[in-house]
Amino acid sequence: MNDNSIIVRRFVDLVLNQDQVDSAGQFFWEDMVEQVPLPGQGPGLAGLKDVLRGMRTAFPDMRWTVEEQIAEGNKVATRFEWTGTHRGEFFGVPATGRAVKVWGVVMDRLEGGKIKDTRIIMDTLGLMTQLGVFPPHIG
Repeated sequence: MNDNSIIVRRFVDLVLNQDQVDSAGQFFWEDMVEQVPLPGQGPGLAGLKDVLRGMRTAFPDMRWTVEEQIAEGNKVATRFEWTGTHRGEFFGVPATGRAVKVWGVVMDRLEGGKIKDTRIIMDTLGLMTQLGVFPPHIG
């Protein structure tokens, strides 16, 4: 496993799974760029922390698992899955108490041992369907 992969895995373990959001600066530059920001996400590390806190509030038992990882040069691709129970408002959807399982991929580019830019591709439609926002079958 290369050093950049280890950095990304440490972020998943410490920040996402142990709810150490204030430690995110160990893994991301202050001026990091989210290439595909979530609705309302502010810029940089502060915006990322806000999103992570909001997700933790909505899914207090949120748990991320790295399913697969590929590293080449200064880039790391991570296929992940996260699970959680919807206990707080999430993008306008009041708590449903439903358990969710969400897949996705994140592409990180590192500079000097920290993530400089990132692009997350997550099954948001599947998540919203699990929360009951959309019917499970269309048509």
